[in-house]
Amino acid sequence: MKCLSSVVCTLLLTVPAMAQVADPGTPLPFARPQGTAAPPAVITLQDALDRARRLDAIVQSAAADVDIAREGVAQAKASRLPALSLTGEYVGTQGNGVTPNGRFVPADGVHLYRSLANVHQDLSANTILKTDYERAGAAQAIALARVEIARRGLAITVTERYYALVVSQRRFATSQQGIQQAQRFLEVTQQLEAAGEAAHSDVVKAQIQLQQQRQQLQEATLAMENTRLNLAVLMSPTLDENFTVVDELDSARSLPAFAELRSMAERENPSLRAASEAVRQASFDVRKAQNDRLPSLSLDANYGIEANAFKLHSTVASDPALGPLPNLGYSLVVNLSVPIFDWGGAQSRVRQAQVKQQQTNLELSQAQREILRKLYESYNEAVAARSAVELARTGDDLASESLRLITLRYQAGESGVLEVVDAQNTLLDARKAFDDAQVRYRMSLAELESVAGSF
Repeated sequence: MKCLSSVVCTLLLTVPAMAQVADPGTPLPFARPQGTAAPPAVITLQDALDRARRLDAIVQSAAADVDIAREGVAQAKASRLPALSLTGEYVGTQGNGVTPNGRFVPADGVHLYRSLANVHQDLSANTILKTDYERAGAAQAIALARVEIARRGLAITVTERYYALVVSQRRFATSQQGIQQAQRFLEVTQQLEAAGEAAHSDVVKAQIQLQQQRQQLQEATLAMENTRLNLAVLMSPTLDENFTVVDELDSARSLPAFAELRSMAERENPSLRAASEAVRQASFDVRKAQNDRLPSLSLDANYGIEANAFKLHSTVASDPALGPLPNLGYSLVVNLSVPIFDWGGAQSRVRQAQVKQQQTNLELSQAQREILRKLYESYNEAVAARSAVELARTGDDLASESLRLITLRYQAGESGVLEVVDAQNTLLDARKAFDDAQVRYRMSLAELESVAGSF
């Protein structure tokens, strides 16, 4: 009995912590995308985020909106400056057969040439106060904030899928260990049955447990394949699965103080910044509508030739007796426009802009409350998750100690094999709980970063 127990103890005590089995069963014929023969790339979480940002349609669309808004700022800035243009024109008019003039009233000759450089400038309250330019700047700031919103939202998705793959790989290794333990248990019961020290029902139970562990391994393999695909679709344009992820769950960052995170959220939260810029944009809309009711001034300065001949000096067709006269010269046109009456349209546009301004103020107030609520919620979740990690770590240590003590009792003949196997299963469950707690804490930190920014 003592010799047999020594063999059993040797089989149980030689199971490594995360052992690999060579052939736990027939591999499932999963369909996989075609990959390259090169060694798999080692992907960190930051690598996954960088790759996903280059491919994500929402992030790239928001970035395109920033480029469009930047051009809007350039156009608004250009509209405040004088515009220079060149025109060239020839007017041919039928003569009247008596005088050198044409048949049409404005034609002082049958030939008319125009070659003018024109400088045009509009002067209005909106131009002087830079209303359109400032409004375009607010629109650009909103676009930039929306890019950051998209990037932070994508970061949560990538983080979730990245650590889902890490945990699925751990689950796969844990399932392999479960198969090894079940196989050891089956061997022990078979030896005890052969020695007449165990019933055949123990062998049947061990066989059932082994089959259950193999089924769990197949499910773990399927989960690992699915999580790898979920991450690959974010990172690779060709759905390449030829990569490995770095298991960095054990190197979690510390949690900053709540006051620090609140200050960061007030300064850096993109949703709050977008709402604030929307309020500023609405204020410029109100100012623009009010300024449209004020007088405006436009200036056109022309310099060039408008004569019957395309020359610096020529005779005037209406009075050729004067001889050659200079053609090159300038003209200045100043136009003052004063709004008088438009059936209330201008006032209606002011009221319309004011209503939109009130709405954006309400949206800003709500955004401030929502961000503060989410900050409290995410911080409390992070505190709870951090505590859960410590409890799960303690549980893992206790399960390991329990297995050690029960194994010692088994060596002394004070416990049965089933107690040892139960302690081993408890240890595996504790490791799974520890993995889940670590992922929960990492995801709570990612949620906090989406509100307050990187820390």
